[in-house]
Amino acid sequence: MPGHWLLASLGKRVLRPGGLELTTRLLDKLGVGQRDDVLELAPGLGVTARLTLGRQPRSYMAVERDERAAGKLTEFLHGTPGRCVHGNAECTGLASEAYSVAYGEAMLTMQTTQVKMRILSEVRRLLRRGGRYGIHELCIVPDDAGGEIREEIQRALSLNIHVGVQPLVAAEWRKLLECAGFRVAWEGRAPMRLLEPRRVVRDEGFIGAIRFAFNLLRRADARRRVFGMRRLFREYRQHLEAVAFVCEKE
Repeated sequence: MPGHWLLASLGKRVLRPGGLELTTRLLDKLGVGQRDDVLELAPGLGVTARLTLGRQPRSYMAVERDERAAGKLTEFLHGTPGRCVHGNAECTGLASEAYSVAYGEAMLTMQTTQVKMRILSEVRRLLRRGGRYGIHELCIVPDDAGGEIREEIQRALSLNIHVGVQPLVAAEWRKLLECAGFRVAWEGRAPMRLLEPRRVVRDEGFIGAIRFAFNLLRRADARRRVFGMRRLFREYRQHLEAVAFVCEKE
């Protein structure tokens, strides 16, 4: 099971590298409001969808590749101005220039450069001129990190999390966005502390953190994997951060 779905099965709801704090800052900088038609790619468990809907946009659309996650989010969206479709971020099938705001979190990191660019091209097609786009991803630091350490991190994360992981340094994320036709307006950073106790409590709340810990105690196999992920994150702590960008379609 991929690491993010393992954590979800244990009750971990916030799966973004920079936690709820960086997600909230991203939404603030995107300026989601009542006149916006919002598109979210890979909403997962719908934590950010709830935050977005709390800002009362005119409409909300989600595209989720995992059929089960799409079904659960569809149930949640019933009775709201939101919809979720089961689909692929590279080719959504949605109408061109239908959205004023789009964002995706912790999804581009898991794609090759070619797929990253195809997703960005699709987002650009879907946004209106001047539309805002936000990402929240994993980042390697510093910008001049050597190829050897980068390959080591990529290999270790992919083997441990069971998902191909290709994080970039911040300058490369920025260049990728600019090459896709976006103008970067804001950049934010946060420590990568996904599985540290203090971050878990901040993201999940006290009751949620207790539930997550209880599920870990009950499942020895899952506990070994989660502790392995945490050891890995700690081992490369000086080289891993979360980064967020807000940009505009030119």
